[in-house]
Amino acid sequence: MSEPSVFTRILQGEIPSEIVAETERAFVIRDIAPQAPVHLLVIPKTQQYRDVVELAAGDPALLAEVVDLAHRVAAEHADGEFRLVFNTGASAGQTVFHVHAHVLAGGLDEVSTGA
Repeated sequence: MSEPSVFTRILQGEIPSEIVAETERAFVIRDIAPQAPVHLLVIPKTQQYRDVVELAAGDPALLAEVVDLAHRVAAEHADGEFRLVFNTGASAGQTVFHVHAHVLAGGLDEVSTGA
């Protein structure tokens, strides 16, 4: 069994963070280093999948739930228009290998996404 990811530790209350939205299988937090006025992370509660490719192959329904939750928080925290980014692999900027989606909105002219 691998060590709990930072996201699992947040979900378990070991690391403080405000959960801004939640479903049975996913949750949303604010990015600690925002790259846009709205920068939220949508995270499956399971750390079984390292990246979006594994998630799509292993549980497409959970991927659909992540996308739906991203849409709902973008509607609540922005104007409903948003960028949804999944970094896949270290050279693509992924630093936490527990699949998660970046929801970015507002002022997206020069946005990068780490993690």
